[in-house]
Amino acid sequence: MHRSLTRDEIAKRVANDIPDGAYVNLGIGLPVLVANFLPSDREVVLQSENGILGMGPTPPENEIDLELVNAGKQPVTLVTGGAYFHHADSFAMMRGGHLDIAILGGFQVSATGDLANWSLGKPGVAPAVGGAMDLAVGAKSLFIMMEHNMKDGGAKIVERCTYPLTGIGVVTRIYTDIAVIDVTPQGLLVTDWVAGMTRETLQSRTQAKLAFAASPRALN
Repeated sequence: MHRSLTRDEIAKRVANDIPDGAYVNLGIGLPVLVANFLPSDREVVLQSENGILGMGPTPPENEIDLELVNAGKQPVTLVTGGAYFHHADSFAMMRGGHLDIAILGGFQVSATGDLANWSLGKPGVAPAVGGAMDLAVGAKSLFIMMEHNMKDGGAKIVERCTYPLTGIGVVTRIYTDIAVIDVTPQGLLVTDWVAGMTRETLQSRTQAKLAFAASPRALN
C-alpha cells in the first residue's frame, strides 16, 4: 500500500527543487502554495502576472491587505525590495524569456510534454487561459503540479492530450501526489515516487509509457 502526498507536501517538494537566485512565476491554484515552503537559505524571487516581483507567502488573516493579491485574487505579501508594475510590463517579462521557472497546474500532460491546462472542452464554458500560454513558452523551465489522476480515476498523464492545448512540448517536469516525472527527449522518466508504490501500480495509473530511474528516490 502507498499513501498520496497532500497539496502542501507537493508544494514543499517543488519548492525544494527551485535553485537559489531563480525568478519564478506561480500560477493560480495549487502552485501558489509553493510560496509558503521556499527554503530560508535561498533567495528566490517570485513574480505574479498581475504585476508583482518579490511576492511573499500567504499572510495571516489579521494581516491581509485586500489590495495586495496575486493573479488568482488571493492575498499575498511583499518581501523587502519587492515591486509593483503595469500588467504589460509583467507580460513583457513572461514573454521575453526573463523567468527561470513557471509553475502551473495541469489538466493533462502528454508523453512529449504537451500541456493542456485552460479548458476541459465543455460547451458553453468561457475560456480562462489567462497568461498560461505566455508562461508555457516564455519560461526557461516549466513545472506542472497536479493530482496524478482525475476524480474518476482517469489518467492525466497521457500519450496525447485530448483537451485544448496550452503549449506543445513545453513541460520540463511533472509533480503529482504520487510521483515526480521528468520529460526527456527519450520520454517520461520517473525520478521519485511515494513509499510503497510499485512500478506496475504507477504505470497502471498513467496512460503514457513510463521509464524509471535506476534508483527512484522516496517521495515524502
